[in-house]
Amino acid sequence: MHQISLNILKYVLKQLARLTIWRFEPDIIAITGSVGKTSAKEAIFAVLSGYSNANGKKNVRKASENFNNELGVPLTILGSWQKVERPLIFFWLKIIVISALKLLFSFISRFNYPDILILEYGASKPGDIKYLLEIAQPKIAVVTAVGEVPVHIEFYSDVEAIAREKAKLIDDLSSLNWAVLNNDDNLVLAMKEKTRAQILTFGFSSDSNLKITSFENRSENNKPIGISFKFEKESSFVPVNLRGVFGKAHAYAAAIGALVGVIYGINLVEAAEALSANYKPAKARMNLIYGIKNSYIIDDSYNASPLSMESALETLKELEGERKIAILGDMLELGKYSIEAHESIGKLAAQSADILITVGPRGKFMADSAIISGLEKNKVLFFDTAEEALNSIKKLLKKDDIILIKASHAVGLDKIVEEIKIAG
Repeated sequence: MHQISLNILKYVLKQLARLTIWRFEPDIIAITGSVGKTSAKEAIFAVLSGYSNANGKKNVRKASENFNNELGVPLTILGSWQKVERPLIFFWLKIIVISALKLLFSFISRFNYPDILILEYGASKPGDIKYLLEIAQPKIAVVTAVGEVPVHIEFYSDVEAIAREKAKLIDDLSSLNWAVLNNDDNLVLAMKEKTRAQILTFGFSSDSNLKITSFENRSENNKPIGISFKFEKESSFVPVNLRGVFGKAHAYAAAIGALVGVIYGINLVEAAEALSANYKPAKARMNLIYGIKNSYIIDDSYNASPLSMESALETLKELEGERKIAILGDMLELGKYSIEAHESIGKLAAQSADILITVGPRGKFMADSAIISGLEKNKVLFFDTAEEALNSIKKLLKKDDIILIKASHAVGLDKIVEEIKIAG
């Protein structure tokens, strides 16, 4: 009965969302990828939110949090709701009634509907992208990254199958549309052969349309500050500084935002200024938080894949600090790649952290691999749950420690963040 109700809800929301797109004709910017969708969305919004042309300032709406599936995408299209309210039945009824009334009255008096929608298209299983494209076809399609072992891979036969699913986002684009692709990811770059759209690439590779150079995770007196880098495009160099965030993932996101800005006629200097002033990454995506005992927390507890875990550990390695602690939890939905992926991360942790704390049953593979790779056994701690780890972590922390916290969301490392951060 519950599944029948859910299917009916999906159908109604899908039709309302399709009618809304048909009625108001907003530009659709759709983002997919195994990592970095939300950061890319925030960067695009930072650049476009102040955008105006001869007809005035544009109204831009972005998806909230993880609204990237068959319920979340229609929800963003139908309204600017920030979260799902309870009780659910009344929330969905309200959405349906309000959306239907807006459509009806829009033929009498036009509502101030957004000119641009920035949407995330998740691909947890085969067919997801096709379903979302049936709701809204993009003017601009962005593919952030796939990686060697992407998240959700247990629902696909192999990595190439995931790439094929995500490539559906750009397959049917016309020559009037745009595809913004990661030039550092071979599986993403290969997608350019499957579309008629105009291509713009970003990355650290020298042949990128927008090249990222001089990247640095910045510290001052062992205190993490943020990142700095430059955009290089056609022999022009533009510096970018983002405070309170770390890792190349945010540079990639900023490059995506800048390229989308270029499509809309915003120059790189304006885009860089908008990013420095307005880029507000979503919570728990390599954000700086001040911790107890005058420590520094790099909070990346929202989710994890091998690619994002590698990037986070690379960041920890590059930052200056008295002592570096990696608190890492299980990476979920990796299927047959799970053991190998966790062992690989353990090896990297041994090179990046002074102390490794793992949480979750798969964390044991990370812990053992770190010890084999040279991290002293007494510097490696293993716990089954976040709750079990908490007291030991509190006792362990010292002044000026830099603590990286990262895992798949279901592991619950956000609870550790909440307990060891300074309130307020």
